[in-house]
Amino acid sequence: MKIILALLFTTALTAAEPALQRFEYAEAHMGTKFRIVLYSPDEPTASKAAKAAFARVAELNRIMSDYDPTSELMRLCKQNAEKAGAPVKVSPELFFVLSKGQEVARQSDGMFDMTVGPLVKLWRQSRLTQRLPDEKALADARGRTGYEHLELNEKERTARLLVPGMQLDLGGIAKGYAGDEILAVLNKHGITRAMAVAGGDIVVGDSPPDSDGWTINVAPLTKAKPAYTLCLQNAAVSTSGDKEQFTLINGVRYSHIVDPRTGLGQIGRRMVTVIAPKGILADSMTKAVALLEPEKVKELIEKTEGAAALIVRKSDSGEEVLETPRLAKYLTGVP
Repeated sequence: MKIILALLFTTALTAAEPALQRFEYAEAHMGTKFRIVLYSPDEPTASKAAKAAFARVAELNRIMSDYDPTSELMRLCKQNAEKAGAPVKVSPELFFVLSKGQEVARQSDGMFDMTVGPLVKLWRQSRLTQRLPDEKALADARGRTGYEHLELNEKERTARLLVPGMQLDLGGIAKGYAGDEILAVLNKHGITRAMAVAGGDIVVGDSPPDSDGWTINVAPLTKAKPAYTLCLQNAAVSTSGDKEQFTLINGVRYSHIVDPRTGLGQIGRRMVTVIAPKGILADSMTKAVALLEPEKVKELIEKTEGAAALIVRKSDSGEEVLETPRLAKYLTGVP
């Protein structure tokens, strides 16, 4: 009798649960297209949740944009334009991102660096003009960078730029954080089966119905190779490289990723993918991994629980592939 009652109770619960439907929404934010895929019992619930999530991204852009002179980030930098400024109290969101960015900067020996704003500004101009930056201008910009010159006070929630003329750039971390925040907003609306996509940054929640996870294909470096296929849930993945974003100057191919050591775009064909528990980590670590040597990559990735990396480099002898140990648990298809 107890077994029969239990079966009846389980059947009743299953029947009461509404069938989930797949919905997809897209909006332009932070210089790219944001896409949200979610599963919801009905369209009104899905639409309301997606609208709230996009509103959150717009709010974060007003805080962290380096294109909007009125953003909180740019106001912080403006106070430092002519002389090293006093500590400035910042919003919880900005302080959180700056703190996480500094952690990755320290762990990667500065290969991820949010203070590269002066160098990024020069390199953007070079990509437009197809000319390398003037050596004097480059030296001046390098003198105004360095993650060690960004001072954070957790107790007071303040940020201080220690060198006059410093410029922060959150382009390598903000979209990953925005993906995390999209899922957080959707969760508040009762939606846990969702995926947020912002360019090369993807954050996923619980698996789609009747699935072990979200299937994500990582495009190969060249068309001669098939894609890697990942299966993820409650994780994030970020991919970066010079496959699409690059410039040719004097016959040399430069990536859009600025190397803090040179102030120029990275040289050498490569594709880098990082999996991490959160988008803010996957996004920022991808930039560091793109610049680090293989042994340092393994060291950085192994320090982060649940993290994994895939690096494909093109050389004269073909393609060199580096897979960190934990990558295998996420792979469902291997070239």
